[in-house]
Amino acid sequence: MRLIQITDLHVASEDEFTHGVDVRQNFLDILQAVKSFAPEHLIVSGDLAFDTANEQVYHWMKAHFDGLGIPYSVIAGNHDESKLLAKVFQIEHLLTGDDLYYKLDLPSHTFLLLETSRGTMSQAQLEWLGNSLAGLNGPATIFMHHPPVEGGVPYMDINYPLRNMAEVQEVLFRHPHPVYVFCGHYHVEKMLCVKNLTVHITPTTYFQMKWQQPEFALDHLKIGLREINLRPDGVVESAVVYYEGNKTG
Repeated sequence: MRLIQITDLHVASEDEFTHGVDVRQNFLDILQAVKSFAPEHLIVSGDLAFDTANEQVYHWMKAHFDGLGIPYSVIAGNHDESKLLAKVFQIEHLLTGDDLYYKLDLPSHTFLLLETSRGTMSQAQLEWLGNSLAGLNGPATIFMHHPPVEGGVPYMDINYPLRNMAEVQEVLFRHPHPVYVFCGHYHVEKMLCVKNLTVHITPTTYFQMKWQQPEFALDHLKIGLREINLRPDGVVESAVVYYEGNKTG
């Protein structure tokens, strides 16, 4: 099974200042790249909105996602509002209260899509996650916005981490099989292995950050997607592909 993950799209209104980056053209370009892979499913792991949730932007994006002809799923990032996102993308039935977390059952795999848009995970969701993992007899594959481990990116680890990370890890570490986590949020490409977790941080379609220092610094304006192949022999393949980004003006 081939999946594509894109994250941190940060699509803005046409009149919104985006620091010299043409985020709308980046979005259109990455969708063409997604189409070229012909995946069985596309996962959009949060921060669809540029700064704050925007219903008109969500509708614009949905029209383009629908035009791909590829099944897709969305979750919220810290710049989104989950109830509004669910309303526009017509998945309100997947909400639990104000949270958008759910199982994605595809023909040969089940995936868990989690909610961290407020920078934390609710107790109800933690219980649901534990029960969902207990129902799996093998490896688990999870998509979420925030990494569930420190990413070794000082600026983000200090200022914008998943705030109840220890509680989330406690649930994930209990699973007796490998757990593969695909996330975003940090605007870098990284892989981290902690106990049974393999965490893949996927680069954004906005800009990439320098990850080595505690102050914010721009690295480059290339945009990325992640290809994920779940092989019949149980091997999980993952690779990031970069494309040139677009500037305004």
